[in-house]
Amino acid sequence: MNKKTIVLGASENPERYSNMAVKRLRAHDHAVVAIGKKEGKVGDVFIQNKKTDEKEVDTISVYLNRENQKEYESYILNLHPKRIIFNPGAENEQLAAKAREQGIQPLEACTLVLLSTNQF
Repeated sequence: MNKKTIVLGASENPERYSNMAVKRLRAHDHAVVAIGKKEGKVGDVFIQNKKTDEKEVDTISVYLNRENQKEYESYILNLHPKRIIFNPGAENEQLAAKAREQGIQPLEACTLVLLSTNQF
């Protein structure tokens, strides 16, 4: 099933996990919106450097540390995704609690592991 996913903290650097996640999500035929500090491209996905108005978002996969998440907090919650994946290094219990209050499932997990074990 195609799950529209926003990768927050996307990077053109192929050594970054966010880059690997974009590629792996596309390999699994998921629609991907990549948002990063700098514009660029990962495979067939353009990295945008601004928040985009998206509809029907299934997952937001976060690759930003807690401090860098602050400017995106209301954006994330207002998109009302089904879940937020806090990848290693992106854990944020305060945002996770706010998400739970709004019926959004927070997960401390690794997008790459979830994809490789068919749990995404």
